[in-house]
Amino acid sequence: MITHRLRTELDEAGLHASFLVRDLHTGHEIGIDPDTEYATASLVKVPLALATLHRIHQGELDGATRIEITPAPAVTGPPGTGPFGLSKFRHPVTIAIDDLLHLSTCLSDNTAAEALFDLTPPETVDRLLREHDIPGITVRHSIKSLGSTPAERLAPDENHLAQTLAIRAGTDGRGHDIPQLDVTLANSGSARAHVELLQALWKPTTIHPDIARRVRELMADNAIRHRLAPDFTTDASTWASKTGTVLNHRHEIGVVEHENGEAYAIAALTASQVPSRHQPAAEALMGRVARTLRDHLRSV
Repeated sequence: MITHRLRTELDEAGLHASFLVRDLHTGHEIGIDPDTEYATASLVKVPLALATLHRIHQGELDGATRIEITPAPAVTGPPGTGPFGLSKFRHPVTIAIDDLLHLSTCLSDNTAAEALFDLTPPETVDRLLREHDIPGITVRHSIKSLGSTPAERLAPDENHLAQTLAIRAGTDGRGHDIPQLDVTLANSGSARAHVELLQALWKPTTIHPDIARRVRELMADNAIRHRLAPDFTTDASTWASKTGTVLNHRHEIGVVEHENGEAYAIAALTASQVPSRHQPAAEALMGRVARTLRDHLRSV
């Protein structure tokens, strides 16, 4: 069985994982532990974009409204020492809500996402998911906490200690001593729940088509393309996605659409058991497993 072989590859690479691939036209699917919950990190920026655009469509917000952003100091340094995007800025800026959506979704800019959460708080995002009949994703807090994990509080040459804690401090019930990885405290969801979200965006029924289209456009412009994108981007296909990363967790959700009309929703959620910050082999394996599952589904 193909899933047994892929499980073995994941185990040998030290990856705990949840995968699901679904044909968006037929509903046929194949997965590996697709109902296991993970802390979802920046994947929450897709529900955030959906909720923000819903409020714009309802007239509660105006996408042209300008928001003043004052770069906040990073946990371990002054303004300008964050990872990328607005956290790299050294001076206050004014940015429209529409443009904050681009930065948050396409660049995974945490400062932009935090500004959007200030406008549409987590409980509102969570409620709107329920109203749109998208189950299984829980939004409990904004994005700010992702910048205050043990990794940010240790020196760069001590990052392996944060990774080791992330690996060892979990419980059998999916709890964790690090709040950002505890599925009862963090934003959380399974591969299946995120495929349901993708289905709702690509085949909208309860979501207004204009809102769904705009979220799809944002995901198509995702600039972070080193994880699953190499296995799904070709001259005859497009890949629209969102990544999520915190400590040893590496995720990506997305949809590959082919010129012949085929479309597959894919969710890959993983937790590495290797105490290393940079793991290109794990990233490549995620893509290979997702591609193998898609290819198998496509052939049956």
